[in-house]
Amino acid sequence: MVKAVLLDMAGVLYQGDHAVTGSVPALARLRDLGLPLRFVTNTSRRSRSQLLSALEAMGFSLSADELFTAPCAAAAYLEARGLSPLLLVDQAVREDFPATRGAPDAVVIADSPASLDYANLDRAFRLLMAGAPLVAIGDNRYFRADDGLHLDAGPFVRALEYAAGVDAVIAGKPASTFFLEVLADLGVSPEDTVMVGDDVMADVAGARRVGMDAVLVRTGKYRADDERQLTPPAPVVANLAAAVDWIERL
Repeated sequence: MVKAVLLDMAGVLYQGDHAVTGSVPALARLRDLGLPLRFVTNTSRRSRSQLLSALEAMGFSLSADELFTAPCAAAAYLEARGLSPLLLVDQAVREDFPATRGAPDAVVIADSPASLDYANLDRAFRLLMAGAPLVAIGDNRYFRADDGLHLDAGPFVRALEYAAGVDAVIAGKPASTFFLEVLADLGVSPEDTVMVGDDVMADVAGARRVGMDAVLVRTGKYRADDERQLTPPAPVVANLAAAVDWIERL
């Protein structure tokens, strides 16, 4: 029995600066089912407050306590350990992180064209070689914008891991800790929860790893036969409206 639903955002609810066709009424219909919802995202080019404002402008209605972002999860990880990061993140998302305290003793990396140049990556490498932990907002390989696919942070995370011989702490999806934090907030068990996403690895595989059911939509970054990367293959539907139909049948 489905008792709660988690939804990815970019590629499911919206693409770029506009809502995916049909996603606004589909979300309203999902709310009519009376299920508690949480919105989970690795998006790192908007701060949490900017993201909420942008979603409202697109016609979506959600409250701040329903939104879980990977940058905020990374910030909580740092705060809990008293770490002062070198932030390789967009300027917009820096407001989600605590003020830097002294010399950096951790590296945080996200999708950020302005930050991921050789000088910054080399500085991060030197910190990692000195023992600093590497915290990644996510390890997505690519994302889709209005003009097509673009590199995400994952390839840069892998480069630093390889160069420094370290393993990154993944703050957002597909990390089990991220999903379990959301489930704890909902107060539901994994087997009673469904994840809806467009990323077969970050959304679907990550959710399945903690025991959730998951459905893949063919919007956003979905590519033909993505579902076959998993055993068994993931259920796949056209869009959020079709995902709501699928949830109703459950």
